This record gives sequence, C-alpha cells and structure tokens, in this order.
Amino acid sequence: MKADPQVQRRLLDLQAIDTALAQLAHRRRSLPERAELEALARELSALEDERVRAQVAVDDLDRDIARLEKDVDQVRARKAKNEDRLAAGTGPARELEALQHELVSLNRRQGDLEDAELELMEQRETAQAVLDGVEQRLTEVRERRAATEQRRDESLGEIGREEEFKRSARQPLANDLPADLVQLYDRIRTDTGLGAALLYAGRCGGCRLELSGADLARIRKTDPEEVVRCEDCRRIMVRTNESGL
Repeated sequence: MKADPQVQRRLLDLQAIDTALAQLAHRRRSLPERAELEALARELSALEDERVRAQVAVDDLDRDIARLEKDVDQVRARKAKNEDRLAAGTGPARELEALQHELVSLNRRQGDLEDAELELMEQRETAQAVLDGVEQRLTEVRERRAATEQRRDESLGEIGREEEFKRSARQPLANDLPADLVQLYDRIRTDTGLGAALLYAGRCGGCRLELSGADLARIRKTDPEEVVRCEDCRRIMVRTNESGL
C-alpha cells in the first residue's frame, strides 16, 4: 500500500485522538466512584439487614409489653371488683375472707407483672437506641452514596464532553485520509490497540523494540510512499527525519 509521506504522518494525529479516546474509555470504566459505590451498596445491604433485626427486636418487645399491660389491666379489674365486694360487706364471712386472700395474691401478681413490664421497657429502650443508631448510620451512608453518585455523574459528564470533542475532531480527519489506509489502520488498531506509531531513532514506537540493522537498511531503501509495518508488532511505522534511517 502506498500513501504520501505527509498523509502517513497524519495517521499519528489520528492515533493521538484514538489514544485519547481509549484513555477516556478507561477513565470511564475505572472511575474511583464506581468502586466506592459498590462498597457503599454492600454497606447499605448489611445495614438494612441489621435494621431489620433491630426492628424485629423492638417489635417483639412491644408485643411482650402489650401482653403484660393486658395482664396487668385484667389483674386491676379483678382487684377493683373484689374491693367493691369487700367494701359492700355483703356475703358470707368465709367468702369475704377468701376475697381478702385473693386480693393479697392479686397485689403480688400485679407487682410481679409491673416489674416484668418495667424490665421489658428498659430492654425496649436499649433496643430502640440500637435501632436509632442503625437508622442514623443508614442515613449517613445514603448521604455518602448520593454525594458519590453526584461526583460520578459529574466525572461522566466531563468524560462525555471530552469524548464528543475528540470524535468531532476525528471524523473529518479520518474522512480526509485515503479510505484503504484508514481501513488498514483501524484493523490493526482493533487488534492491537495501536494502529500507527512513529519510527524514532531506529525503534518502533508501537512495540518499543529496536529494529535490526537489516530491517533499517530495508526500510531505508523502501519508497517513502510505501506504508511500512513493524516485523514484530505489525503496526504501521511512520517515518520522519528522526527515524534514524
């Protein structure tokens, strides 16, 4: 394949744009915010599980407290009924005496229930503090996630604008070059990531290997319009006055 030496040199401009686009794509894939968001997602998932467990503990205590309160209300109602009967003083003496004994038992029962209820309420206070702490941590992590997402979106927006600028510069440059030369360049770039490189001081700019004397002699004798490729990496080597030929 042949191409004017000046046209071949313009391949380096095309390659510079493509290299910049590749770097932008790498930046897009490797944004630190991506890894941070993944870590935050794992942290949020663990905290959500912790919040569920803490909420279940509070709900269980609420249910137990409600049950005890119902038992206390029943004891109080029975006590009030018995006290009313004793106050009326009606009925056999043996029955009134039994009511007095039952009142003693009911007072003891009420005391036990109220002590148990107080203990459960203290446990609930502790459990609620745990739940509040988890919810506070959830709020903080969600705020960090929102801030990280904003930074990510700003970075992606900046990358997108740079990519658009580079592509707008690439298209007219590629259209101005011979189609067969661009096709060869694109095929090599797709396979290796780099389509054209400068031959500088006897070294291929693609694979960074120094050419042998025989290769340099062969290239030196080659028509300047001939498109030459590296024997090692097969990339197009663009010749200039600094090629060492």
